[in-house]
Amino acid sequence: MFELDQYIDIFLDESKEHLENLNTNLLELESNPSNIETINEIFRIAHTLKGMSATMGFEKTAKLTHKMENLLDDIRSGQAVINTKMVDLLFEVLDRVDNFIKSIEATGKEGSLPIDDLIEKLENVLAVEEESKAKEAESSQSKENEVYIANVIKSAKAQNLTSYKIKVMLDETCMLKSARAFLVFKTIEENGEIIYSNPPTEDIEDEKFDLEFELIVVTSIKVDELRNKILNISEVKDATVCEYSAEDITMEEMAEQPLAALPEALEVDMLEEAIEKTSIAKEAESSKKSMQQKEIEIEAKTDEAQEEGEQTSNRKGKVGKTVRVDINRLDNLMNLVSELIIVKTRLEDIEIGSKNQNANDAIEYLETITTNLHDAVMKVRMVPIERVFNRFPRMIRDLSKSLNKEVELIMSGEETEVDRTVIDEIGDPLIHLLRNSLDHGIEKPDIRAKLNKSEVGTLKLLAYPDGNNVVIEVADDGSGLDIEKIRQKALEKEIVTHEKLESMDEKEIASLVLMPGFSTADKISDISGRGVGLDVVKTKIESLGGIIEIETERNLGSKFIIRLPLTLAIIQALLIMVGDEKYAIPLNNIKEITNIEKDKIRSVEGRDIVLYRGKTLPLVDLGDVLEAGARERDKNDINVIVVKKGERDLGIIVDDLIGQQEIVIKSLGKYLKGINFVAGATILGNGSVALIIDTNSLFN
Repeated sequence: MFELDQYIDIFLDESKEHLENLNTNLLELESNPSNIETINEIFRIAHTLKGMSATMGFEKTAKLTHKMENLLDDIRSGQAVINTKMVDLLFEVLDRVDNFIKSIEATGKEGSLPIDDLIEKLENVLAVEEESKAKEAESSQSKENEVYIANVIKSAKAQNLTSYKIKVMLDETCMLKSARAFLVFKTIEENGEIIYSNPPTEDIEDEKFDLEFELIVVTSIKVDELRNKILNISEVKDATVCEYSAEDITMEEMAEQPLAALPEALEVDMLEEAIEKTSIAKEAESSKKSMQQKEIEIEAKTDEAQEEGEQTSNRKGKVGKTVRVDINRLDNLMNLVSELIIVKTRLEDIEIGSKNQNANDAIEYLETITTNLHDAVMKVRMVPIERVFNRFPRMIRDLSKSLNKEVELIMSGEETEVDRTVIDEIGDPLIHLLRNSLDHGIEKPDIRAKLNKSEVGTLKLLAYPDGNNVVIEVADDGSGLDIEKIRQKALEKEIVTHEKLESMDEKEIASLVLMPGFSTADKISDISGRGVGLDVVKTKIESLGGIIEIETERNLGSKFIIRLPLTLAIIQALLIMVGDEKYAIPLNNIKEITNIEKDKIRSVEGRDIVLYRGKTLPLVDLGDVLEAGARERDKNDINVIVVKKGERDLGIIVDDLIGQQEIVIKSLGKYLKGINFVAGATILGNGSVALIIDTNSLFN
């Protein structure tokens, strides 16, 4: 028996990719509804999802995507016109299918969510489109009828013939309505011609009318004579006859009525000319439409062929260049590389003092190989940050609708690569920041208008490399942070003392919003305002070895700047001595290393500072922070490592410098997790352990 379970992982991976692409293309379609290439791409994704899910036996997904495919087919063939409601419905379908895929991943089944509601909506959309098309066709037919009858009436008038509109009412007791109507038709046709009938003659023959029918007649006899001839027919209760002109014709009257046969008595030159012109015009229009349709079909086929060729080429290009690898295997490979680097470091320590040239050469070669191997593995682990960014346009779209705000999301730097561990962890913090910007930062359109701002707010999400860091910025042009309000809240919640607050600048006060439980929102919404978001963001960013800063200006907007290390596993570090212990400081945190004379250090408000390069540099003695005990420094010059946190600098006083070394970051485990000033540990060449200093925490 054919076993499908072995393909479930492939099915899930590919389904997620297709749904991600579907989301991106739906957003593109919403902004540019006339882009036929986007519609074709969405159709192909729906078609592929339908085929995949049907093969795997997931009927709900298959049925839903099948209906979606029908709607998209009508759109791309021009039978339906895309609109906002359709896009919303397609997003609903996307969300439901996404839910099914997640359920399949968790339980192996599609879950209990129904599909009938969405299928009904999709079918209703198709029905509405068909009704609209029918009305359009009807309107077109009415217009043609109107022109046709008007030409006939004008031609008849030119021959001194009169046109009448006749309304005939039969008696209620009439048993054979069609027979009486036939006699009316026969009587009129003996004296003129009927050019219009309501209901159509076929319906009158089938008695598909009540007791009345209307006619437009061209004749040479007078109105009274014509009326009397009609009233003389048995079971005709009444007849109204009035003159009728081309100007009296309305499209409503012509909407459902086919034309009656043209009268032979009117086959004169002018009438023939009018009919001929009408006929020629119709044929020309029909021929023109036919040619246009053929041109469109040819262009569509040409585009489709080119597109298929490009896709085939792209698929061929991709096949053989990429391969799916289980992330656990990559992690295992990374661990092995880490161990190799530790062994290399040990050999380097043994090499010192050795006079064996062959051993030295071998170790140097090993170092080159391990460095190249490390770089290669790191590149494999690097992932474009667009995998995180891609989820946000849809989120911003939905949120802005629910908040009745108009927001333009501008993203750039999606191609910036970061370690996959960062990719897995950075999504939630960015969601918090974007939701906060949208909810609290960007104002309502009416308020923006009063402030002479564009009613459409701007939300920017940028990523770019900066040395060994990746910088991610979330910026909005909203109201900015209310510094005074933050100051008051901080005092109310006793987050800082009054004295401490007085010594803080605006940037430091703004950063108080990152403290646990801090919120300036007066109302709690389902989006934000509980004060549990930004402190989580800060904690997560710092757990990744990064920092977050805030720049804000009242009524101009706010910017959250996140700096993250490119990789979290193997880094370059400076080894230092404090007391008798070795420590490591990540090189990407270090601005410079210098010596400072002890007698130039001053104490201001209980804190050591020094004037360095024309600026005040605060100092921290790492030995005091780590409680390394009393140490004697004989020399006047002391070693200071200047580290940076955003735009702030801090001098760290250490006892001695050892040198730069590639280190492998090891977790301290759950029992030692959360130790102040320590970000992790590493194993040195001699097998000893050195703690890695968290320099960001020293700024507090």
